Amino acid sequence: MEITAAMVKELRSQSGAGIMECKSALKETQGDVEDAITFLRKKGLAKADKKAGRQTAEGVIGSYIHQGSKIGVMLELNCETDFVANTPDFQGLVRDIAMHIAAARPRFSTREEVTEDVLAKEREIFAHQAKESGKPENIVEKIVTGKMEKFYEENCVLEQPFIKDTNITIGDLIKQKIALLGENINIGQFSRFEI
Repeated sequence: MEITAAMVKELRSQSGAGIMECKSALKETQGDVEDAITFLRKKGLAKADKKAGRQTAEGVIGSYIHQGSKIGVMLELNCETDFVANTPDFQGLVRDIAMHIAAARPRFSTREEVTEDVLAKEREIFAHQAKESGKPENIVEKIVTGKMEKFYEENCVLEQPFIKDTNITIGDLIKQKIALLGENINIGQFSRFEI
């Protein structure tokens, strides 16, 4: 199948990928734009995983003040170079994540940040709830494990479904931007304020 410039342009506008990447993705998927988007996303996420260990010593501190000025967020988002930190894509990511934090109220960036004290307390509460509902002892541990996964999803920003697109998590959103911008990106720290 012949890959036309219009097909490449359409894929490029939907994916944000480069011209040559779009052309090869369309060739790989015999001109199917939807399959090409999936192909590019998989390829981009694989690239993002390779960049995950690289140092992020640059970045920006961004903020978001919700309408009515009752909720605000300050966010440190890190990348590898100040060039990328000043791009519109990176600035948009900062704003999207800050807005997400304002709406979703995460307590931690990653599950590794959750302290042992918090984990022990949550496990104790979940175990007590399961026992009180009359569940047998051998089922209680499975219930606690399931509830702990839900706890991480609700309290760790990287595992929360993105408020603008609940089909992806904030971690997935960051990986997409890593693939697009070509640099590792990490959330440094954040603070959420509410009156």
